[in-house]
Amino acid sequence: MRLRARLKARIRAFFDATQTLEVDTPALSLAAPTDPHIAGLQTGLSVLPGRRIYLQSSPEFPMKRLLAAGVGDCWQLARVFRDGERGRRHNPEFDLLEWYRIGIDHHDLMDEVEALLTALVRPERPVEPAERWSYQEAFRRFAGVDPLAAAMHELRAAAAGAGLAPVDGLEDDDRDGWLDRLLTGAVTPRLPRDRPVFLYDWPASQAALARLDPADARVAHRFELYWGELELANGFHELADATEQRDRFEADLARRDALGLQRPPIDEALLAALESGLPECAGVALGFDRLAMVTAGVDTIDAVLAFPVERS
Repeated sequence: MRLRARLKARIRAFFDATQTLEVDTPALSLAAPTDPHIAGLQTGLSVLPGRRIYLQSSPEFPMKRLLAAGVGDCWQLARVFRDGERGRRHNPEFDLLEWYRIGIDHHDLMDEVEALLTALVRPERPVEPAERWSYQEAFRRFAGVDPLAAAMHELRAAAAGAGLAPVDGLEDDDRDGWLDRLLTGAVTPRLPRDRPVFLYDWPASQAALARLDPADARVAHRFELYWGELELANGFHELADATEQRDRFEADLARRDALGLQRPPIDEALLAALESGLPECAGVALGFDRLAMVTAGVDTIDAVLAFPVERS
């Protein structure tokens, strides 16, 4: 608890020094994530008859509404909720540090993420300079395959060569599924464990809320930050096109239908904000509890929580 308090004080000092506005957004939402990999939590609130109300899985959408309204550079440390996973690295209730910078791209934001990470962790333990590899470079180096150009049989062969058996539900033609299998089974286990590593420029099919690279349509302006196998942060050069964002939401919902998952409502308030004009910006979400794990040198999230869900 003392470590968490020190980290929070350093976060506030960091953003105060850069004149970044701390904002608050609601923990409740009339929409839920469409991403098939995120399970939103629906509440039993009855104050809006006929409307489903969810707990936020991220402050991203309301923060983007503030950005579209002109708030400028902003940050917050939000309590968020996700269902479906509980284990060594997951608790359904956790803290997410999220911030946005106007007028920069994902490479500029990686610079700031590294500066923040150093400011937070270095007082507790040494921090080596971060390494930066493109997603494509990391796969070529550790999985022996080009993730942007390989055919499906080549991805499956690379997985077999790395000793990775298919998992239940992974279909032979699920490209992103096999890429994720290789990422978690062949790439991240071989990342350095003594320093942070950025993997940037992800496949366009995994763009989520990121812009596509105008010079290479196969690539999205997205990065993830790892410390060893532990994913710490996910950042984007933010998509500002409301039509494209709606198309991506609809594609997510179609995928959910195919998987037999609940179909949540699309966040129309976000799309309206994008229509009104989102400024050129980049944003990132960093898992605070996982950051505490790295800082404390522990390998389970329960070691940095006073009240894991079983004791809540």
